[in-house]
Amino acid sequence: MKALRNFEALFIAIIGLTCAANFMYENRAVDAKAPASYASAAQAAPAVPVVVVAAKRMSEAEKQASLAEERKAVQGSKI
Repeated sequence: MKALRNFEALFIAIIGLTCAANFMYENRAVDAKAPASYASAAQAAPAVPVVVVAAKRMSEAEKQASLAEERKAVQGSKI
């Protein structure tokens, strides 16, 4: 039973050291100055692209016909 407690304490100590090392590494990486070759990559992102769809809307009859064709295709694939 004492061995299990020692393993638990060792595990908690390792987790603590890992978290501390990760924290120190992240802080050091942020403070490091980026090389000049990365300066061009740090430019502002362009605006969000806009997609324009120029198409005629389907009429109600066309929608019903399209749905009927889709249902036939689905039923045909289930057989």
